[in-house]
Amino acid sequence: MIGAGNAADSGFSRESETGAAHVSRRGIGSVDIEALRLDGGLPLPVHARPGDAGLDLRASESARLEPGERRLVPTGLAVAIPPGHAGLVLPRSGLAMQKGVTVLNAPGLIDSGYRGELKVLLINHGGEPVDLARGERIAQLVVQPVAEVKLVEVDRLPDSERGAGGFGSTGA
Repeated sequence: MIGAGNAADSGFSRESETGAAHVSRRGIGSVDIEALRLDGGLPLPVHARPGDAGLDLRASESARLEPGERRLVPTGLAVAIPPGHAGLVLPRSGLAMQKGVTVLNAPGLIDSGYRGELKVLLINHGGEPVDLARGERIAQLVVQPVAEVKLVEVDRLPDSERGAGGFGSTGA
């Protein structure tokens, strides 16, 4: 269930026949993502609240992360992100704040052509071991439109106000 009210009120619906999650938001548009549950014991990811950007991804198996340890945690889910879009796997702020666990390669990138199981590369930055239970929310999936980019080689780049100023160029 998503917050108070029904799915129609929240803008979220699930097509039980296909397993596709559909989100409709005013002014932003919507995209259908075909989802394949590789672990039928876990629910399809949903937004925690109407209007949230990320779909909560869950661990499909229990895992223990020692301090400093990194581990690839499966989600039991595969998706078909449509062309012109990409999936970004992002940390859950509560997991990071409360347990020191975050996504190591944040954001993890899921290209539209990838059809394998989604796995999340987690790291324990805390000082104590962390036990993650099967079904625990471990990361968020955000789907964004992306431009198809073609690099055009030139002899010189146009000037800009920033120029070549990089790391720390605007102060600490």
